[in-house]
Amino acid sequence: MKALIFNNTPAHVHMYKHAVTRLEDQGHDVLVLARDDEVTEALLEAADLPYVIYGERSESLHSLAWELPSHLYTIVRQARQFDPDVIFGKGPYAAVAGTVTRTPTIAVLDSETSLDHVVARPFVRAILTPSAFRKDLGDKHYKFTGVTETAYLHPDVFEPDESVRDELGVGRDEPYALVRFNAFNGHHDVGKKGFSIEQRRELLSELADHATVFVSDESGRLDFDDLEARPYDLHPARMHDALAEADLLVADTQTMVTEAALLGTPAIRSNSFVGEEDMGNFIELEEAGLVRNLESFEAVLEQAQELLADETAVDRWEQRRDEYVEDIDNVTELLCDIAVSYGDQRTKQATAGATEVS
Repeated sequence: MKALIFNNTPAHVHMYKHAVTRLEDQGHDVLVLARDDEVTEALLEAADLPYVIYGERSESLHSLAWELPSHLYTIVRQARQFDPDVIFGKGPYAAVAGTVTRTPTIAVLDSETSLDHVVARPFVRAILTPSAFRKDLGDKHYKFTGVTETAYLHPDVFEPDESVRDELGVGRDEPYALVRFNAFNGHHDVGKKGFSIEQRRELLSELADHATVFVSDESGRLDFDDLEARPYDLHPARMHDALAEADLLVADTQTMVTEAALLGTPAIRSNSFVGEEDMGNFIELEEAGLVRNLESFEAVLEQAQELLADETAVDRWEQRRDEYVEDIDNVTELLCDIAVSYGDQRTKQATAGATEVS
């Protein structure tokens, strides 16, 4: 069986890496087509995954339109050469690869606000989403319990490495907070916003009164010269270890908040996605007591300080995490089972065709 898997973001690398390894261990062939993003490629290398870069990450819709033809040319060429039995992806690129190779394509989605499902739906065989997904995508739509991030952060597959504290330069009992700032440059971020420059500075100043603060700034443009915070500068593959050891995450982004929840780390999320039309996975995680989705910046400051002052918060979060993951699906097993199933189907079809010809 041959599986072609699209990795367009760091989160995609994490989501599929265990499935790729497991499929290869079972004797199947896997190829990852990835976008040239510095973090994405570093993670692919760290996980030792078989990959080919199809193009650079576009920083705007204008640049995406300019680069799209070359992206598609490389994707089509690689897909035809590899000749997969099944394709996994998220949006139009995977749909194109499946269409030109006449290969069953599986879209794995978790964001109702993205247009990926609109573009891909006519061309894919199935769409997989968490059960909390708030849209009905028709008869191709299948749901699993939990969130996509359990593929790599379920306690059965991830064990935090406490030595990350030494690399960060913090003591064994020294409290620290991670702050993640979004660049809001994705096509799904159009019209959305997070913390303003002034709010970022005030947030970091307030947090620094209670803990050591590390900042992961997606834009890479934050000036730390007069800030009471340090840049998070470890290898991207160490982020989950750092997140697991943290006492708090505050973010105006999405994925890291879900990751913190699965690691039992108190998490505060604030951006303009938050509200009545928020994504189902964040609503579910808040109902489980693992995430606080806040619209008000004043509430962010107040609750962040409250959680850092609460010595029992991390223990409570870990207990809630254990309860949450107790009955959820194993996403890696699900992906592997689907891949092998479609591979078997294509083999049977090819064999039947050969029998008919003879």
